[in-house]
Amino acid sequence: MPSDKMLHIPTPDGRSDAFAAFPDGGGRHPGVLMYADGFGIRPVLREMARELAGHGYYVLVPNFFYRQGPAPVIELPEYIGEEARPAVLAQLMPLIVAHTAERTLRDADAYLSFLTTRPEVAAGPVAVTGYCIGGLLATRTAAAHPGQVAALAAFHAPVSADGPGAFADITAQTHFGHAESDLTPEALAELDQALDAAAFDYTSEIYPGTTHGFTMSDTDAFDSVGLKRHWNRLLPLLDRTLAGSR
Repeated sequence: MPSDKMLHIPTPDGRSDAFAAFPDGGGRHPGVLMYADGFGIRPVLREMARELAGHGYYVLVPNFFYRQGPAPVIELPEYIGEEARPAVLAQLMPLIVAHTAERTLRDADAYLSFLTTRPEVAAGPVAVTGYCIGGLLATRTAAAHPGQVAALAAFHAPVSADGPGAFADITAQTHFGHAESDLTPEALAELDQALDAAAFDYTSEIYPGTTHGFTMSDTDAFDSVGLKRHWNRLLPLLDRTLAGSR
């Protein structure tokens, strides 16, 4: 079983609490910065980080809402069903709106600096991955650190929110896995046109039959086939790009 711990990351605006999972038994492992969805660090995210750590990675999951307090920043039900969702989102949306691109990039500098100096993390490039709003943060991070981020993966994420120019500086091998309910085929074609113009190595696909949030087993959106497809895309991507860091 992987080991895990809670950590605190110094940032220009304070200290961000974070969850880390990594292989047991010592040694140094490729680093992965994982951004949670808007609901934040909770049991399902810890499980996903541990799952990834079990494949040989050091996984750091920061609380990007740390300015409002430690995770969970709002009280979450054990299962975020349709009845609970509106009230939860009403509390979260102001935090999401306040988390500007400028904040994202200040934090990304701090998170990557912290990750790459951990004694358990191997020298070399890292990966960034994220879910929902976390996928947008991962995309911004990869664009801001092209020499350091070798792999980018985002799932059911508004990756085009910053416009087509946001992809221009990405050099990471990239996978975008979209929920069917989030993106029409026409919107996918438009996104892929922007990705083609940015000229980096990517795959971008709609996961059939999925709705927004399909990777999260504590929500009504969860789709086990979609989650499996996510792992089938993410793990080979990391293996290809971070093998030299093992």
